[in-house]
This record gives sequence, structure tokens and C-alpha cells, in this order.
Amino acid sequence: MVGDSLASSDKRSFRIYGIPWQVFLIFSAVLLIAVYLEKLPKGMVGAFPLMIFLGAVFGMIGDNTPIIRSFLGGGAIVCIFGAAALNTFKIFPESAVKIMGSFMTTEGFLDFYIAALITGSIMGMNRTLLIKAAIRYFPALLGGLVVSLAGVAAVGAFIGYGGKEAVLYIGIPIMGGGMGAGAVPLAQIFGTTLSQEPKTVLSIMVPAVALGNALSIVMGGLLNRLGKVIKGLSGEGQLMRVASNEAAALEVSEEYRKARDLIQLPQMGAGLLIATGFFAFGAIVNKFVPGIHGYAWMIITVAVVKALGFMPEKLEICCYQWFQFVMINLTGVLLVGIGISYTNLMEIYSALSVNYLLLVFVTVLGAVVGAGLLGWLVGFYPIESSITAGLCMANMGGTGDVAVLSAARRMELMPFAQISSRIGGAFILILASLLLKML
Repeated sequence: MVGDSLASSDKRSFRIYGIPWQVFLIFSAVLLIAVYLEKLPKGMVGAFPLMIFLGAVFGMIGDNTPIIRSFLGGGAIVCIFGAAALNTFKIFPESAVKIMGSFMTTEGFLDFYIAALITGSIMGMNRTLLIKAAIRYFPALLGGLVVSLAGVAAVGAFIGYGGKEAVLYIGIPIMGGGMGAGAVPLAQIFGTTLSQEPKTVLSIMVPAVALGNALSIVMGGLLNRLGKVIKGLSGEGQLMRVASNEAAALEVSEEYRKARDLIQLPQMGAGLLIATGFFAFGAIVNKFVPGIHGYAWMIITVAVVKALGFMPEKLEICCYQWFQFVMINLTGVLLVGIGISYTNLMEIYSALSVNYLLLVFVTVLGAVVGAGLLGWLVGFYPIESSITAGLCMANMGGTGDVAVLSAARRMELMPFAQISSRIGGAFILILASLLLKML
């Protein structure tokens, strides 16, 4: 998906990011001179062009390298780990890295991106399909969690690591919704219950979260490949299996589709306003009900508005068109930001022991298998269920969702991915508290 929007060729010239390669090189040279002279402007005016450049180049490399393209997620994984390598090996001046990092974190680009995807993808769905899928989603999520934790406990006990320790320090952190909403509060819970220093607990959990996230991204690419080999396992981005006589009823109408695909610039502006408005509402509710993340409240609100038909169709189309613009043009930017800000190669390297890697692998594989099997039983395609209810529980929260779905080329499943990360992550915090008292 990254490369689809970043590089193309026709009879006239090779293009990168929709620009003739000669023009792209000129602007790239100007940009790199500004970077190494440390004259790159601060804020989005400096971050956007540099991250677009990196996303375009890394995306083009990943989408045109045979093994990476076919089995490891293509441009998505190269964007993330290529950007992480730039940061780890200090290839760019610290000033440039700081500009990109601040844009992702303190300046809220991640929130901006996810708000567009959640609102637009839900508003662009068929209302009946949304209701049917939402009701069946939680059994698939629970299936992935149970198989994952049971598997890591069994393997941990077998190899001498300890079943209880494997669950508490590897399985739970990986399935816990990322770093800020997962590992950090988990470390506080563990520290209080076990009378340990939370920093010490966090230092044990961080490598598991980082490795679980990296493996989830790779598995996203592999599942996409598996779905192309065994067609019956994949809905090609559609979560629910439906009989042929039901399919038409769960698709948007042809008239709606035509209106949705007729791009109009003022409509995208309206979509921007609506998406960020829903995000603000989620933050307001989170203020009064802090136990559930603002993203989760946003998903619930958008889904209720869509399911009850409160939003006029024209405004639904505005949200969908804005979502399409952001996904096509800014996914590479976000993936670079994930690599710069959230992927520490040294933390991953420090945890590379055979037993530790095996336990991480079993955790992530259990999530895939459990979510796929339970998803099949409730009427989902196993590939889509494994990706959303499985891998998006095992990855690093919102950033991991984007990376996994991009590697799997299924960005339209973002609402379900966010349910896994946010609501599923909140459930893990409760489960961790109960397990600590029991174990």
C-alpha cells in the first residue's frame, strides 16, 4: 500500500510520490542540504517534507525488493525499520530527528491520522455490516487472548523460564495495548502489587513489547501473502463471511459508491472538521470516564452515530473522502514517524536470546491462531480476524495498528484494530490485576 501511492511508472517517466523522478531528486537535494546544515524548519513545515521524502524512498525500496515485498510487508516494514536505523546509527543530525519526533508525539500527528481513519472507515461502511461485525468481534478477540496466554504459559514452563513468569512478564505486556497505555500502567500495577520499583518492571517488559510489535508487523505481511495463496481464508479486507445472497445487502449502494468516489475538495475539508470533532469528543468523555481511552470513546461514538443513521449521507461521504486522502498520501509519513519515535533497535537487540524470542513468538502466534479460529466460528474470515483481533492486540497500540494493517494491506480495518488496542488493552490492565492477586 505504501508504494502504491509513493512510486509509479508510465511510458513517459518513472515517478516517486506522483512526481517525475528528476523533480523529486531536486527537492530531495534541497531538503537534505537543509537537514545537514541544521536549517530544517521546526514543526510540520519541516517534518512533513522530510518524512514524505523518507517514506517515499523506503516505501519504493520495500515494494520493489522481492522477499520483503512478498513476505514481510513491503514498504511498510522498510519505512519503520529504515527510519529506526537512521535514528539508532545517528545518520541524521539530532535536530532533524527531534523535529520528526516532536511532530509525531507532542504535536499529535498520530492522533490526527488515526482520527481520520477511524471516522472515515466507519462512515464508509454499510450500516448493517457494521452492526453484525461489532457483535461478533469480542469472541474473536477473547479467543486470541486465551490461546496466546495459555501457549506462552505452557512453553515457558516447558523450557524452564516459568509459566507464571512468561505470562506476567512477556504475554501480558505484549497483549496489553502498547507502551504508554499498556506497559507503563502495567509496570505501575506490578510494582504496587509486588512491592517492586516500576522502572525495574518496565525494563523487563519493554523488550517484549518491542519484539512483539516487530513480529506482529512481519506476521501481518505473511498473513497477507497466505491469503493470496489460500483464497478461502481471506476476505481481501472484508472481515465478515457472508453468503452470496446476503452480500449485496451488506454492500453500500451503487449510487452511494459513485457519490463517495467523486472527490470534491470542500467535502474533504468538511471530513477533516468532523474527524477531529469526533476525536475531541472522545477526549471530553475520557476526562470524565478516564478508565477507557479517548480513542475507544471515539470509536464507540462514531459507530453509534453511523449505526443509528444520525449523520446525513453527504457528510458520511465527506468523512470517507478525507480518510482516503490521508491514507493514500500520509501513511508513509506516519510509518517513518513510528520508526523514529517508537522503534528502538537497541532494545530489540538486547532481548535477542533464544528462549526470550521463542516466548515472544509463541505469544504472537497464539494471538493469530486463537483469533483466526474463533473468528471463523463467529463468521469472520480467518486472515482478517487474525490481523485485527490477534495481531492488533499483540502490537504496540495505535502506532502498531497502522504498521500491521499497512504491512497486511488492510488499512480499512482500522476501527476493529483500534477496538483491540484500546478496549482490549483496557481489559488487559484489569486482567493483570486479577492474575497478580491469583498467582
